[in-house]
Amino acid sequence: MVEIDFLTEADRDRWEVLARGKDAYFDTSRTDEDYERTWWRLLDGGQTRGIAAWLDGAMVGIAHYVFHASVWGKVGRCYLADLFVDAGVRRQGVATAVIDWVARDAEEHGFRSLYWNTLEDAPARALYDRIGKYHDGFIFYSYRRAE
Repeated sequence: MVEIDFLTEADRDRWEVLARGKDAYFDTSRTDEDYERTWWRLLDGGQTRGIAAWLDGAMVGIAHYVFHASVWGKVGRCYLADLFVDAGVRRQGVATAVIDWVARDAEEHGFRSLYWNTLEDAPARALYDRIGKYHDGFIFYSYRRAE
């Protein structure tokens, strides 16, 4: 059975292994300072949250999400920024349990809309297409200024 809860200071080492695994999977480079800053942001109890999933006593997944205001709506939204499950335990319900947990936490705090994005060819799309609601006709764009 998958157990999920907020990250604690004791989770730091395994969290970083999984966070670096996520970044390697998505070919993203970060500095040690990036991991340090994000770690403390996840623990500060604010709008940015971090959770972990355990299977048989081992941390096998992490998720990071943020609550934010909606421009037009009365209630805010929840953006699932990161979700990563160790390759050795995929297809065992961990990601589904994590998404359900985040959605429940968001709703309990008045944020009824949960959304995320992923790569077009990501294997996780099979899960996301099954549990998410795809809005036909909408395309996600990301703008990044040249540095």
